Amino acid sequence: MRAIVVRDKAEGTAGMTLVERPEPKPAINDVAVEVHASGFVPTELSWPSTWADRLGRDRTPSVPGHELAGVVTALGYGTTGVAVGQRVFGLTDWYRDGTLAERVAVEARNLAPLPGDVEFTVGASLPISGLTAWQGLFEHGQLQAGQSVIAHGAGGAVGSMVVQLAREFGAYVIGTGRGADRQAVLDFGAQEFVDLDNDALEDVGAVDLVFDVIGGDIQKRSAGLVRAAGRLVTVVGPPEARPTEGLAIDFVVESDRVQLSKVVQRVRDGRLRANIGNIATLDDAVAALNPTERPKVKTIISVRP
Repeated sequence: MRAIVVRDKAEGTAGMTLVERPEPKPAINDVAVEVHASGFVPTELSWPSTWADRLGRDRTPSVPGHELAGVVTALGYGTTGVAVGQRVFGLTDWYRDGTLAERVAVEARNLAPLPGDVEFTVGASLPISGLTAWQGLFEHGQLQAGQSVIAHGAGGAVGSMVVQLAREFGAYVIGTGRGADRQAVLDFGAQEFVDLDNDALEDVGAVDLVFDVIGGDIQKRSAGLVRAAGRLVTVVGPPEARPTEGLAIDFVVESDRVQLSKVVQRVRDGRLRANIGNIATLDDAVAALNPTERPKVKTIISVRP
């Protein structure tokens, strides 16, 4: 099969190559999936799991990408809950070869059914963005109706999901980003927009929850806006700042079949919109994942157009 591989951490995405690889065999509780579309997060090339296994042993050349949508082609021993021929989507294990390939072996528990009326490219765009937003808002942020939320990077893949889900659950949403993102963020449902280049973030006042995807100075300034008993939730590593009378929580997204199903159902009924920037073929994937300008939203690789 064809797959994108990386060999050298220092090279980053520039070191990606399209090669021939042996087809993966599904192990116990695995399924083999014919990949139709794959998502990729550029930061994963800085994750230790891309380069080493759980025992710290080198596992290069490794296949990046951890979001997929495709069709089950084979079941491993003891696998239940999915069937050959079923459309699925999900989030694969960080320490295993990923989804920028024509086929992948993945634990069945990490997949959810992909309804027939949802395109593969849309399905592949949902796992990391949708699950990160869901878990950050509801598990770690403990969001309640009527609370106020700052959604940083609200025009991006994760941020736009945060805006939409928070608004649906009855929060007052303040989205942030660059000036060019204003209309898109408001269209996603934010009631206010803060241009981080030109507006004073502090003018927002006290909020119940900050969802941080930026870190650094923005995170430090945001911590001062969290009211008593509020929360700052971040996905960029251990918090550099903490609210005076609230909590600061960092987390790594986890696969969850029930949550995936809730996310995709919202796409089906129009409550949630995917935020896809570019769709490229596997042949063009290396160039697409090495853009001349940093993409604002997710690039999806259509492995099987």
